[in-house]
Amino acid sequence: MDEAAKGETTEPALLRRARRGDETAFEALYHGHARAIHALAFRLTGDAAAAEDIVQDTFLRMFGFLSGLREDTPLRPWLKRVAANLAIDRLRRGRHHADDDALLHALDDGPSPATVAEADGLLRRLPPVARTLVWLHEMEGWSHEELAHRFGRSPSWSKSILSRSLSRLRGHLEPGTGNERS
Repeated sequence: MDEAAKGETTEPALLRRARRGDETAFEALYHGHARAIHALAFRLTGDAAAAEDIVQDTFLRMFGFLSGLREDTPLRPWLKRVAANLAIDRLRRGRHHADDDALLHALDDGPSPATVAEADGLLRRLPPVARTLVWLHEMEGWSHEELAHRFGRSPSWSKSILSRSLSRLRGHLEPGTGNERS
């Protein structure tokens, strides 16, 4: 390969090179997006090891789907969608949301801010499914219909969990809302 082609570092050029089997191009794509994908996966799962697995699986899927990726479309949204779907699959396999009553109870009667380590952050106070719904809806822009479809539930299920989750988060932020426990 000539030096001019190896010097191309734009995302479309890297995709073209990766399709031709250029390992350094694939590596450059990985290094350009891995941290953001890991951050999303960690936010959704709350588990560093699971997040690392999701990053690896996401890039393996990208590698297997290189020919289908469009050069004129940014890669990161596709990677984020794959990573979010992998995180949801983990939650579904783990049956973290099998008992809706338990999930709703956890949202209503979860630990108070005083008993949760501040380093874990506000979202970590939510059960995994609730945390995932909040992040994907509020930060990634997924609709209730998309969430419901992906979780195999109804849009009203998504709306209910999201509403309770946001209410709980507001309660943690607003002093004197009655969420304090002794």
